[in-house]
Amino acid sequence: MHMKLILKDGSKYDGESFGAKKDIAGEVVFNTGMVGYVETLTDPSYAGQILVCTYPLVGNYGVPDKRLFESEKIQVAGLVVSEYSENYSHESAKQSLGEWLKKSDVPAITGVDTRALTKKLREHGVMLGQLSHAGNAKKFIDPNKENLVARVSIKKKKEYGKGRPRIIALDCGMKENIVRSLVARGATVIRVPWDYDFTKEKYDGLFISNGPGDPTVVAPTIEHIKKALESGKPILGICLGNQLLALAAGARTYKLKYGHRSQNQPCLESGTKRCYITSQNHGYAVDAKTLPHGWEEWFTNANDGSNEGLRHKTKPWRSVQFHPEAAPGPTDTAWIFDDFLNLVKKRV
Repeated sequence: MHMKLILKDGSKYDGESFGAKKDIAGEVVFNTGMVGYVETLTDPSYAGQILVCTYPLVGNYGVPDKRLFESEKIQVAGLVVSEYSENYSHESAKQSLGEWLKKSDVPAITGVDTRALTKKLREHGVMLGQLSHAGNAKKFIDPNKENLVARVSIKKKKEYGKGRPRIIALDCGMKENIVRSLVARGATVIRVPWDYDFTKEKYDGLFISNGPGDPTVVAPTIEHIKKALESGKPILGICLGNQLLALAAGARTYKLKYGHRSQNQPCLESGTKRCYITSQNHGYAVDAKTLPHGWEEWFTNANDGSNEGLRHKTKPWRSVQFHPEAAPGPTDTAWIFDDFLNLVKKRV
């Protein structure tokens, strides 16, 4: 079935539909990862976005069991690929990518020149767009004006594991592998909704998760993090958590031209000669020049110099813009979970 991707600047890309038969609008972004489309599509940080895969062949290893997803469902608004592989082959595959998209009511288009499309997005920046079966443009919708975090966050408190320390995990759209990473290291994870006042809970450390959209929209979360800073307990933030910790500390954030969405972003650790290859998915960043007294950059991006992490000089507060839990991507920075939990255990 014929389909069109329509961008807000008027450009149109023809292709064939292989997902749900519906039209959607969102923000068109690209990811340069070569593998990991299952983890990527189920990452809540993609809520409201039409994802363009730059790797040309997508779908060739199918879709595995749900327990390997990063959330309960597909989170992207729509999917754009150059070539969809209907015939898949993998021992753990349960269904094809096309079948999964149809069951999930998510539209997708194949046959698009994703190289040309990505070049446009790199030069112009991310752009609003639509997937349309009729090929006619309707109303363009900017998902960043909505509180996307409220849409993807857990609704009720949930507990995982039975060890120490006890970690409050502020769910702003948290990936499942973050929970797995903390529990596997012996922690009890108390996962709470984005606007939950966790300051009344008994906990040893605070974790602030990844999530979608503009960090300045989630004002209640920032206020609760400010209270947590007053307690002095250890804090670790990931992705959106990096931005929320910065905002709570008094710094500012801004929107990147086309964001970082890949599994090969190089990050330099301050004060060392180490460069880590990281998995990333974010459209906003911290303005490091606005960091208040006592804070410093922990990591910077080797490509564009943008902030990739913060730390306080004297307090046990840290955050990273990348994903140390990977899924998909390299696990080079998984030690950050070990460091955080060791920091917490020293104070328990």
